[in-house]
Amino acid sequence: MVVILWRPFGFSRRLLKLERHSITESKSLIPLAWTSLTQTLSESPGIFLLGQRKRFSTMPEIETHERDSELFSPPSDVRGMTKLDRTAFKKTVNIPVLKVRKEIVSRLMRSLRRAALQRPGIKRVIEDPEDKESRLILLDPYKIFTHDSFEKAELSVLEQLNVSPQISKYNLELTYENFKSEEILRAVLPEGQDVTSGFSRVGHIAHLNLRDHQLPFKQLIGTCVIVIFMTKEINQKHNTFFQVRENKYTYEFDFSKVYWNPRLSTEHSRITELLKAGDVLFDVFAGVGPFAIPVAKKNCTVFANDLNPESHKWLLHNCKLNKVDQKVKIFNLDGKDFLQGPVKEELMQLLSLSKERKPSVHIVMNLPAKAIEFLSAFKWLLDGQPCSNEFLPIVHCYSFSKDANPAEDVRQRAGAVLGISLEACSSVHLVRNVAPNKEMLCITFQIPAAVLYKNQTKNPENHEDPPLKRQRTAEAFSDEKTQIASNT
Repeated sequence: MVVILWRPFGFSRRLLKLERHSITESKSLIPLAWTSLTQTLSESPGIFLLGQRKRFSTMPEIETHERDSELFSPPSDVRGMTKLDRTAFKKTVNIPVLKVRKEIVSRLMRSLRRAALQRPGIKRVIEDPEDKESRLILLDPYKIFTHDSFEKAELSVLEQLNVSPQISKYNLELTYENFKSEEILRAVLPEGQDVTSGFSRVGHIAHLNLRDHQLPFKQLIGTCVIVIFMTKEINQKHNTFFQVRENKYTYEFDFSKVYWNPRLSTEHSRITELLKAGDVLFDVFAGVGPFAIPVAKKNCTVFANDLNPESHKWLLHNCKLNKVDQKVKIFNLDGKDFLQGPVKEELMQLLSLSKERKPSVHIVMNLPAKAIEFLSAFKWLLDGQPCSNEFLPIVHCYSFSKDANPAEDVRQRAGAVLGISLEACSSVHLVRNVAPNKEMLCITFQIPAAVLYKNQTKNPENHEDPPLKRQRTAEAFSDEKTQIASNT
């Protein structure tokens, strides 16, 4: 993960080194005097030469970004760059323009939407350096070559407004600021590699998940995609303290020292809605409290843990900030130690209560890279006689998967750690797509008594034949899955 200070990538609106040239009819009819580009364009996909008036044509099904891939892409010699050199991105392109009186620009632009340049980051109307009373409309170089390139309706409007359809051209110098971040990365990274363009934003900070092959370019990627917000609110360089609101709750933390993902707000709500007042939640990897705090607000008892001292500090702070510090018991332990210590002690007490007093117990394990490994801590965790199946703890364990069948992959890996099959007694929820061919999922299941208890002696409350017991376990979990489905 790379954490970088953020401001939205902006495009410079400056047009540098503008040179104007008039176009006259010629026998060759090479539009815009693009002699040097003729061979290149004729070899480009979707562009071909015609023998009639329109010497070039574009395939209508070619998308804009594909058509722009050559003319508006950065220079080819920037490929392989690992340290950003903005000066290397200078490039001059030929842009057709139409000269008009400045007072009619607004009316004319409505009729020239098709013909006008649609390139983000570049003004479509600029001042004419040779005539203060005129403006120049930048036109799409893939659509407009001569006055014959205008459609009949467009020519009619030009005639009505007394505008000459004569086309001129400009040599427009593009700089680094005129390219989109995705275009810069695609030009710089080795050919054929994925381009990281998505990120999560928290205040003026964003974080990106980079693949191994992108790590040599991480500084350049960070510079291209995200830079410091230049706003009044931020007056300290590299300020990483934040206050954020999620689902009505406030969280404060130092983003450089804890984990926070704003894309998980829906998942935090989904789990919260599964619990009702009086239930108990054990949050094994609690972070700064996005599960623990909303659940505590529902008058549930919460035991929250995180090994990271900074997360532990901000978890304490956020519980006080949201006025649930009396309902959340907070620990700073390794996940396994938390499960085999405080969780074990509390479960022994909770599961020994009478049926009428037993709460529903949920255990959240949100550490998708490793949480499945921690499931081994549940094996023979408790001593004594097993409780009734309906009161067995419900686990919500998160994991990543790159498998073609991610749900089955997570079931099999979780089951392998527990030493049982979870095929018939678990549900898997797709949380989000993390990257191409990589999913984040949550597997939910009740911990079987055979896994949780060392002593499998039947107690009076739970005395029944094994086949009937298995049937009732399946029925109980089916009810739980119905509850989960109704809340998602």
